[in-house]
Amino acid sequence: MGAQGAGPRGARGAVRFDLPEVDAFTRPYWDAAAEGRLLLRRCRAQGCGAAHHYPREFCPYCWSEDVGWEQATGRATLYTWSVVHRNDLPPFGDRVPYVAAVVDLVEGPRMMTEIIDCPEPDLRIGMALGVHFRGSESGGGSVGGIPGEGAGEGAGGRLVVPVFRPA
Repeated sequence: MGAQGAGPRGARGAVRFDLPEVDAFTRPYWDAAAEGRLLLRRCRAQGCGAAHHYPREFCPYCWSEDVGWEQATGRATLYTWSVVHRNDLPPFGDRVPYVAAVVDLVEGPRMMTEIIDCPEPDLRIGMALGVHFRGSESGGGSVGGIPGEGAGEGAGGRLVVPVFRPA
């Protein structure tokens, strides 16, 4: 994060709190997202083999540094959610209400995300979900990207983020 907790700056120089900081370690994750693929890290240590998310350079279960990238299926079930009605951080205020959620990926890890294309009354714990890659600032659309700055982004320097919707 930038100074005083400010997020990265978007294409117009305004502070954005929805953009990750892409670095050499996470670049494969963001590059895969730009291609419409969700990656996880999996431990390769004998006797472990656990998948984990968010990406780390070590296994959070056995502490081995023998971990690698693996493509996920993109399937998940809804673990929990909250509908956000107010958020003063840019650009979230323009998106409210939205559904912040935690999903259980079929590979095992839990992932924080956003649920799209599903009215709140239709949300159910355990409902089947599929990954979708948000490529526009409005929260919909397909792979294409949110204006960003630099490596790890899709075509045209646009970040693409995984979100989920009903399967």
